[in-house]
Amino acid sequence: MSSMTQAPLFLKPVFHEKIWGGRHLATDFGYQIPAGPIGECWAISGHPHGVSIVANGEFAGQNLATLYQSQPALFNYPQGDRFPLLTKILDANAKLSVQVHPGDEYARTHEGELGKTECWYVLKAQPNAYLIYGHQAKSRAELAELIDTGQWDQLLGKLPVKTGDFVYVPSGTIHALTEGIEVLETQQSSDVTYRLYDYDRKGPDGKLRELHLAPAKAVITVPFVAPQLHQTTQTVGASTVTTLVAPPTSPYFTVQKVVVNGELPQQMGSQAFVLASVIAGHGELVVAGQTYPLAKGQHFILPHPVTDWTFRGQLTLITSVPDKY
Repeated sequence: MSSMTQAPLFLKPVFHEKIWGGRHLATDFGYQIPAGPIGECWAISGHPHGVSIVANGEFAGQNLATLYQSQPALFNYPQGDRFPLLTKILDANAKLSVQVHPGDEYARTHEGELGKTECWYVLKAQPNAYLIYGHQAKSRAELAELIDTGQWDQLLGKLPVKTGDFVYVPSGTIHALTEGIEVLETQQSSDVTYRLYDYDRKGPDGKLRELHLAPAKAVITVPFVAPQLHQTTQTVGASTVTTLVAPPTSPYFTVQKVVVNGELPQQMGSQAFVLASVIAGHGELVVAGQTYPLAKGQHFILPHPVTDWTFRGQLTLITSVPDKY
């Protein structure tokens, strides 16, 4: 194994225009984004709808999906046939459609995809911001009636959020971001969304956007029970590592918020590999004696051959590790 695999894989983001998007990915992160309402930055992705390209080192120019197949040692010899996680930044300049994602079995059978359990770290939220989260129906019959008669106020749950909040969204959960919210999203690598309600908006073609009521009704979890996260924080010198969600609550990923003040050494342990996104500050990453500058908006993978690393500076990162792949 070459010494160069003892190195992080920095990734080039992919941007997606969305009817609800804005321009904050440029103003807040300094990204060079296309014209129009840009709603999503696919920051670390092996999904065919937006694959990340490696920006550095011996694998520069290769896409993550191909690398996952061709260099299994980088990813601790995975069992799965596709890169398991997807990291995004979402800029909701308007409400997203009220939606739900399927679990693994339904998605595999009907869509040929993984299921989509996800979570959000709130990067920014305007005053009085809220999410659509969960529902009030006590039975599938009540759920269907409220959907079919458009009684959205009676059906939908609302969750107030502020900057720094964290929300776990298992598959089967009705949810939507609303205007004035930016999040970093960690999810299974899936792009299956079933729309329940879209505020009667018209798409670029002038037609009402498609809804997916039958599959949505089939996959919504009834009744809705908000998950308990049991978050913990470890203090290392002046730095902190907060576990936001982990198994068994989340079977697919462990997500941590890493706040670096000074110097923070870390180790891979039994983890497969680590996905990391810098959401604030400046500093550096030291791996195998090499130093890499870090700044807000950078995204990278620490592959399995990296056994230990050190963060230095004043940094905040969101990291994730796949727990089922």
